[in-house]
Amino acid sequence: MNGQNRKDIYPGLAVAIVLKKDQRSGRLTEGTVKDILTSAPYHSRGIKVRLLDGQIGRVHAILSGSGGGGDVR
Repeated sequence: MNGQNRKDIYPGLAVAIVLKKDQRSGRLTEGTVKDILTSAPYHSRGIKVRLLDGQIGRVHAILSGSGGGGDVR
């Protein structure tokens, strides 16, 4: 899943996000969703979330399993 649909995202889900500072490089950060910040049902660049560690970014990929918390790339 690509993280563009809000219905696919929920607290506790393991995801890979792109932080604002990493938008140019496309570097992904892995973590667990704490809050969903985008209110729209769809966003072309990914739903914006806050991770458990406080980092905020747009969901690039939904990871299998639960947990997380490190750099993917």
